[in-house]
Amino acid sequence: MTQKLKVGLIGLGEVAQLMHLPLLADDPRFEIAAVTDVSPSLVDHIANRYGVPTKAANATALINDPDLDAVFILTPDHLHASLLEEAIRAKKHVFIEKPACLSAEQLAPILELDKSNEKIVFVGYMRRFSRAFLELKKRLPPIETIRHVRVRDIIREAPFFVAQTRNIFRANDVPAAVIAEGRATTQAMLRSVMGADCPPDALRAYQVLTGLSSHSFSAMRDLLGTPKKVAAAVQHSGETVVVLFDYGHFTATYEAVIDDVARFDAGIEVLTQNKHFKMNYDTPYVRNLPTRLEITSSSDTETGTEIIGPIYEDPFRIELNAFHESVTSGKRPRTTLTDSMEDLLLFKAVGEHFYKSA
Repeated sequence: MTQKLKVGLIGLGEVAQLMHLPLLADDPRFEIAAVTDVSPSLVDHIANRYGVPTKAANATALINDPDLDAVFILTPDHLHASLLEEAIRAKKHVFIEKPACLSAEQLAPILELDKSNEKIVFVGYMRRFSRAFLELKKRLPPIETIRHVRVRDIIREAPFFVAQTRNIFRANDVPAAVIAEGRATTQAMLRSVMGADCPPDALRAYQVLTGLSSHSFSAMRDLLGTPKKVAAAVQHSGETVVVLFDYGHFTATYEAVIDDVARFDAGIEVLTQNKHFKMNYDTPYVRNLPTRLEITSSSDTETGTEIIGPIYEDPFRIELNAFHESVTSGKRPRTTLTDSMEDLLLFKAVGEHFYKSA
């Protein structure tokens, strides 16, 4: 018999409403048993919509609810470290959206705490659960045959897509002081990595790394391992980032551009002497858009392309399956806190180039 997990959600904003709540509500293996948010009206709305029995007064009350098996941390990034530590100490299974923390220094003591943790901590890198990505990982040629890798995130931000596809409840009762405190805390955390005198655009570029780019860095590491070093990195206006990762016998390039053209051009390409592997990601803010993997091969006399896909399965659903399996089997997930530390160290190494170039 499949074990049913009672879960509580901390943070009920856009990502929770678009992805996590509908999937949890549709899945008989989960019960949304408690919710909380800094907005009382948002808590009321979600509790009514999904029939949630417990509206927790705050995150601490939810985390310490003895009836809950697992906690989903879906808050703004600056709250992740403190809530994660609190949930581990309360001996709860945890699903936490990426990034687990905003800096390696924040995560280091939590990693020590997690060493003796018998519960699962699962970091939400959903792109690594895409069927196309898993197929690429399975078919990836020996790393010594790779000549070049291209990774990219050229996107328009979510509001353009969300406005045309789903109704989001946007609360207007969060105190201005809470919003201001959150922004100030975020800036302080970013400056703890980038330096007190870091220019605003370089600071914004580091924030892009911890948000948008974290998916791509994590997927790149999953495929290729951690690069030997960051060979070069530049940013312009905070929202254009280019990085060269040195893997020894090949270079992986990364591009991030956030602009106002309505597209979501994200993907990974791996090039060998006679094969090109290319996979795409579309915006996650429109559900069930297809992904595909194209493998083009050439010999001396002919060429051809194999297409795997289109694949419509939602990576968030595959990720949720993996979380349930980890919790119920006790098997550690692929996306652990130790794994996340590798991203944070890369963010810092890339950010050092921003600071020098700023």
